[in-house]
Amino acid sequence: MLQSERLDVRQILAHLPLFRELSPEQLDLIAAGTREKRVEKGEMLFQKGDKPRGFYVIVFGQVKLAFPSSNGNEKVVEVIGPKQSFGEAVMFMDRPYPVFAETLSDTLLFYIAENAVLDLLGTDPSFARRMLAGLSLRLHSLLQDVESYSLRSSTQRVIGYLLQQCEENEAGDGEVSIDLPTSKQVIASRLNLTPETLSRIFHDLSDAQLITMQGKKITFHDLGQLREFDL
Repeated sequence: MLQSERLDVRQILAHLPLFRELSPEQLDLIAAGTREKRVEKGEMLFQKGDKPRGFYVIVFGQVKLAFPSSNGNEKVVEVIGPKQSFGEAVMFMDRPYPVFAETLSDTLLFYIAENAVLDLLGTDPSFARRMLAGLSLRLHSLLQDVESYSLRSSTQRVIGYLLQQCEENEAGDGEVSIDLPTSKQVIASRLNLTPETLSRIFHDLSDAQLITMQGKKITFHDLGQLREFDL
């Protein structure tokens, strides 16, 4: 269960990359338009077609953005983690959400009202540049996904994902261990694979003695060899 104590919203906002350079007065403006939202694992933040009136920043936890389908399957577009934001683009375009958002763990979010953001964009060009930079990085990531799905094999996609997790965990060379950040089903959908294909690739990498898996824990025996395998 999520704890219920009240947080210092302004202090947390001041340490998020998007708001780090704001003046005290500007932080007060954003904090006044921020609502704290504590959500347990498996809850929906919004459905496809809902109308945004602001955007979200994750303080801790994880959220998946995904397309629903009529047959009950889903396509995971992105998994969002701490200090990341989402929902800005559709807010600016004044369009409904094209995806749904579901928490993958107990999560604390800040929901920042549209009016507070628009007021600050009109008075602080540096904030506008940071917001634009964040949206540009998101677009670049989506373009990389398209390239990966088109040009890289299933195995290369999985290895690339694993290497990215090592980088985010600041793992060095040699033998290291990490925990997968979410379920294998979500990872498979994120990589545009079936769960069966992902399991087969993990099995093949284990047979090649590149990794050892125990539940969500993966031990990499030699990251250098894994990187060479990805070439």
